[in-house]
Amino acid sequence: FADNLRDLLLAAPAGPRVVMGLDPGIRTGVKVAVVDATGKLVDTATVYPHEPRKDWDGALHTLAKLCDKHGVNLIAIGNGTASRETDKLAADLIKLMAKAAESHADKARAAIEKIVVSEAGASVYSASEYASQEMPDVDVSLRGAASIARRLQDPLAELVKIDPKSIGVGQYQHDVNQSELARTLEAVVEDCVNAVGVDL
Repeated sequence: FADNLRDLLLAAPAGPRVVMGLDPGIRTGVKVAVVDATGKLVDTATVYPHEPRKDWDGALHTLAKLCDKHGVNLIAIGNGTASRETDKLAADLIKLMAKAAESHADKARAAIEKIVVSEAGASVYSASEYASQEMPDVDVSLRGAASIARRLQDPLAELVKIDPKSIGVGQYQHDVNQSELARTLEAVVEDCVNAVGVDL
């Protein structure tokens, strides 16, 4: 569990880039959140590319508008239900944006990249007291998408907001000594933060 948590916390950060987080869903739609280079939430949306609505083109149109408006560099896709289908949507979006850039001779804009990130604990975070202080006017379901976007920017800074046990760091985590597990995981978080350092 400690090793799994360490890998998650110390995943390479993408750094200060504009990220669009996609929290995949089928019936409830794909939740979209755009965060700026500092991690501040600047825009949200919900699109319905999958069953039952299957509004693929409408979803692409909405996402492309958001990319243009905020200059999105990266797309973070949660690895939950409908992640593969949503990954395909992101691929289509990237193609669409590349075509648009060509036709406008807008070569200056860097190509958008997409990355699938672990969404473990995102729902726990979005319902937490911490999230409601951070994003008071944002719907709970959209907070998860914002968290997914920020995980790509800086995994450690985002994941320390969640109780390590809720990050789901392995199977059978309820079968081990709970106080020992808590102690070990706390120590890992401390080690990781100490290793990376904090910009005062």
